[in-house]
Formats: sequence, C-alpha cells, structure tokens
Amino acid sequence: MVKEMKKTGVPGEVPEFCRTADTSYNTAEKRVVLIIAILAGFITPFDGSAVNIALPTIGKEFHMDAIALSWVATAYLLSSAVCLVPFGKIADIYGRKKVFLYGIAIFSLASLLMTMTTSTEMFIRIRVFQGIGSAMIFGTGVAILTSVFPPGERGKVLGIYITAVYLGLSLGPFLGGMMTHYLGWRSIFFVNIPIGIITAALILWKLKRDWLECEGEKFDLTGSIIYGAAVIATMYGFSALPEIKGAILIAAGIVGILIFAFYEMRVPFPVLDIRLLTKNRVFALSNLSALINYSATFAVTFLLSLDLQYTKGFTSQDAGIILVAQPVVQAIISPVAGKLSDRIEPRIVASAGMALTSFGLFLLVFLKEATPIWYLTICLLVLGAGFGLFSSPNTNAIMSAVDKRFYGVASGMNGTMRLLGQMFSMGIAMMIFAVVIGPVEITTEYYPQFISSLHYAFILFTVLCIIGVFASLVRGKTGPTQHGMPEGGKKSVR
Repeated sequence: MVKEMKKTGVPGEVPEFCRTADTSYNTAEKRVVLIIAILAGFITPFDGSAVNIALPTIGKEFHMDAIALSWVATAYLLSSAVCLVPFGKIADIYGRKKVFLYGIAIFSLASLLMTMTTSTEMFIRIRVFQGIGSAMIFGTGVAILTSVFPPGERGKVLGIYITAVYLGLSLGPFLGGMMTHYLGWRSIFFVNIPIGIITAALILWKLKRDWLECEGEKFDLTGSIIYGAAVIATMYGFSALPEIKGAILIAAGIVGILIFAFYEMRVPFPVLDIRLLTKNRVFALSNLSALINYSATFAVTFLLSLDLQYTKGFTSQDAGIILVAQPVVQAIISPVAGKLSDRIEPRIVASAGMALTSFGLFLLVFLKEATPIWYLTICLLVLGAGFGLFSSPNTNAIMSAVDKRFYGVASGMNGTMRLLGQMFSMGIAMMIFAVVIGPVEITTEYYPQFISSLHYAFILFTVLCIIGVFASLVRGKTGPTQHGMPEGGKKSVR
C-alpha cells in the first residue's frame, strides 16, 4: 500500500507528497528487476572501458591530438556527472521506471549513431548524448533494486549488481581490444544495441509498476542549471590550460559550485541536499574519500592504454589482455572486503585499500619506454587489490552513516562522487597533456614528452591518494548509536 508522509519542512525530511514504496513483490518480479539491473549494470562500464582501449585506433582514423582523445572519455563522464543528480530527482518525481527506460533507449540510440560518426566533433557530441543516457540508467538502477528488495535481501542483490559492473569493467579491455583488432572499433558500440533492446523489452513486457515516491514535488531546475554550468566550466577550464582562459574558467567553476551549495541550502526541495554533508561527518568524509580515490585512479587505464599502444607498440588486443589484470583482481577482492567490513570497522579496511592504491600509483611513477610488462602487471595487480579493498567497505560506510529513508540520497551521492572523481581524473590528465605536449597528435618524436606527462600524472595521483588515506581515517566510526543515529555524525539529518 501507499502511505502518505507528513511534511515537516526540515531539510532532509520526507515531504508530504513523498510516499513509501509498495514492497509487495513476488519472486518473479524480483528476478526480472535483478536481471534488468544486471544487464544495465554491465553495459555502461563495458562501453567505457572498451572505448578506452580503442582510443589509439580511433585517434589515428580521425587524426585526434592528445587533448581530443581525452575529450572522447571526458565528454561521456562530464555529461553523466552533470545529469546524474537531476535525473535521479526527476525519477523520484515522475517515475523511476520511465527514466530508466528512456535512459536505456538514449544509450542504445547513441551507440548506433557512434557507428556512423565521420568526424572528431561528431564523435564527441554523440558521446555527450550517450553520457546522458548513462546518467539516467545509473541514477535509477540501484534505486529500483532498493525499492523492490527488502533490507534482508538488499545486500545480496546489490553485491550481484556490483559484480555485473565489475564484469563489464573486466571484459571491456579484453573484448574491446579483441573486437577493435579483428572487427574495428565500431563493433564495440554494436554490442550495446542488442543488450539495450533486450533490456528495454523486459522493462516494457515485465515491469508493470513504477516508483513515484515524490510525485507532485517541484523539480529544482535552477539548482540543476547552476550545478551543470559550474561542472562544465571547471572541466573545460582544465582542457584550456595553460591559457589564461583556462584559469578563469576553473575559478568560475569553483565560484559556481559555492553558489550552488549556498542556493541548495535555502530552497525547500533541493536537487542535492547539501546539509547531508554538513551535519554528518562519516557520510561527508566517506564521500570525500570516494571522490579522491576515483580522482586518483580512473585515468590510469586511459594513460596506460596509450602507453602500451604508442610507446610499447602493442596491439589493442594485447593491451586489453594486460590491462584486464586490474579489474579482475578488483572483482575478486571487493566481495571479500565487503564481508570483512561487516566485522571490522569499514574505515580501517577502506583506508588500508587506499594506502595500497597509493603504493601502486607510486610504482607507476617510474614507468619508462623500456619498462618490462611484468613490472606493469604487478602495478596493475596492486592497484586492483587496493581499489577492491577500498570500494565495498567505503560504500558500506556511506550507506551505514544515514537513516534508512535516506538510502536513495546516499546512493545517488555516492554515484555522483564516483562520476565527479572520474571526470576530475581525466581533467588532470588533460591538463598535463595540454601543458607538456600541447595540441598535437602523439607520434614518435613526442614520445619523450608523453612519458614525462605520465610521470607528472602518477606523481600527482599518488599525492592525492595519500591525502585520501588521511580523509578516510579521520571520518570516525560507523554504526548506529543508542538513538539509531549514525555514530560518525553528531545528529542525523531530519
């Protein structure tokens, strides 16, 4: 049954037209929702990791310089980061099933258009379109799972969903490299189309319900525009460095983020409740740790993919086989780390993972053109183990730091930190390329500058990750107090 909730007017409280979800779902309905979530959870990370391995081939066909290559990945992340929170809120108001279905449709259509692209500009524009579809999928997928499965079953199905995500990350470099080598890079995007069609058909055929938990609530369009403009200005500023307009845009983006935070604290129905961050130390620092971790690690695959194929002369297929080492180890360790964090304080396990990741990044600082593959593989294994130890416990800390009715907000915030971190990681790589190499195609005569760029990037990533270890350690203990409030925060947000 649908139950009306009383409006309190206090930030973070459920308004009067928000409703608790109907939890009377049979086994068949649950199974269908899980299958749909698995397919959607696989398709988006697979696409991103497969495209990364194909970038050198794509770059040669369209004669892209290093910065344009960065924008192929960054445009996708940027549009996803800008749209994730707004579409999550739109889904709560107008229906999660609708937004999820439209996201699958947009992502699949964009994948089809990618196979027809004829220029760098067209390629990047369609990646923006594809990123919007990805945000609609990620902004609603976990929320639908949480709505359908009760707390006693939720951890298990979320673990299955995360495994599908890691499977996409793991198979992306391997299959993407194979497909690029034998069938051409366009084949990567063809794979998304049948998966998208099957997922959409299951949604239309089997999902008879929708989830409108905040039907009637006003959407915060102004806040969404401010947020989007601030993020875009910051990212474009990174790519424009070292020109003065780059610094101006970054400064404008930071000011925009501050304005967004100020505005969101003063509207009755914010698109992103800032006070969840200001009144809960565990929640805030756990999200900050996630942001730092993704900022320090996401661009590693992008940079190593270029290194393997440019300076070391590997084919896309062989580069994919080498790079698959990291996500495979990550997929193996993450479930174990998640269970471990149920017995040991999550911040301890997550901090240990962050420290191990810092060590792996430090090892990459010494990469050269003649670095043996066994050394690079060890670095990838260490990074995979570190990130595997960090990810599940940190997510556990985030979800345990808030009251049950804020699980959707917490999940959305965690996703936003992931995307922002990935985006900033690519932004750092773009900035270093812009300063060290400039707008030129990476050819043999520029290999020394390219290797120097890798050194600067991995030094900066190592320092970032070390800072993240301290942020992770000082977050405080996670767990309910005698009042049922998170122990890490002085009081829960009501």
